[in-house]
Amino acid sequence: MDTRYYDHGTPAERWERARLFFDAKDYAAAARVLDGLVAEVPEQTGPRLLLARSYYHSAQLRRAEAELRIVVERDPVEHYARLMLGRTLERQGRQEEADAQLRIASALAGDFAEL
Repeated sequence: MDTRYYDHGTPAERWERARLFFDAKDYAAAARVLDGLVAEVPEQTGPRLLLARSYYHSAQLRRAEAELRIVVERDPVEHYARLMLGRTLERQGRQEEADAQLRIASALAGDFAEL
């Protein structure tokens, strides 16, 4: 597959392109742009989270899980990544693992009543 369109431009231009694809609900195209961007700036959480969301919405659940686990490993208190990881695990039928992540996400968000 020719990926020149997805890899073209500065990181800021690619970030904007990925967000446009995501907002247009073209999650697979957003993931193609973000995959290269995340490889280029792996330390940045924003692009990796949007990549995980793109994978999630395009039913690439194993890939979403892998990206989310990287975020959680680097930043254990990133509550949104924990929430997304829980939802991703739920969609894979892994409810026990999902429940643990969802409880942590609730606690980090201050939703103690749901624990």
